[in-house]
Amino acid sequence: MVDKSEKVVWLARVGFAVRGLVYVLLGYLALTAGKADVDDGAGDSFRVLNAIPGGPVVLYLAAAGLVGYALYRLSGAVFDIERKGTSWKGRAARIGYLASSVIHLVMAWTAMRIASGARGAGKDSSSGMAGSVLNFPFGETLLGLIGVGLLAAAAFQARSAVTAGFMRHISSSAPIFTCWTGRAGHAARAVVMVLIGWSLLRTAWFGQSNEVVSLGKAINNLRDMGAGFHVVAAGLLLFGVFSIITARYRVIPDPAPTKGLRAISI
Repeated sequence: MVDKSEKVVWLARVGFAVRGLVYVLLGYLALTAGKADVDDGAGDSFRVLNAIPGGPVVLYLAAAGLVGYALYRLSGAVFDIERKGTSWKGRAARIGYLASSVIHLVMAWTAMRIASGARGAGKDSSSGMAGSVLNFPFGETLLGLIGVGLLAAAAFQARSAVTAGFMRHISSSAPIFTCWTGRAGHAARAVVMVLIGWSLLRTAWFGQSNEVVSLGKAINNLRDMGAGFHVVAAGLLLFGVFSIITARYRVIPDPAPTKGLRAISI
């Protein structure tokens, strides 16, 4: 009989694969299509999937995987299953995991809405969601914490791109090109995380939800970089390939808060 923690691990693997597919499609759209085709980020990728035969079923399965991945990241933030500790560096990493959990829950919700044919589904709702959070008590603080978490995650992503530390948590039987694919992907993802995290901090400071940028908008904001934009877009596509590879070869500890768990990277 499969216990609950093992089910979450398998859902996390599906989540890695779904995340990979989203980034592959997003990078491809950024490289080959116009600005409007990537304005919503993950939602644009989900609309592509929804258009294929059996698309809604695929999206519901994708949403389940993203929820599993979000729960896995939440376990890292709350139970410290990756053993980051309570140092400032460990706390920053755990806040990053919390931010990642929230982002992937939003992605799962978007996938379900598109699959169900909900009105307005797939439209960029970043500003609207931020506005809703600002209406809650301490909403500015919450958005600020998520922004800090994303900036911390961006720093870890950049370090991983340089050191390839993520390979410590990949099986030795993974394809030989996994390392360089991961390095390029982590570097590109660090760039867009900085843009999104900074937009959340500006929203928390000024209290204006229109400061928030989605993944798609963050990519579009780089278009004026010319060749730099194409490098980042290609890097995001490669991050998708890396995520699909790691869905199979990632060493994932039991999400239950037990002793002796191995740490993994963002």
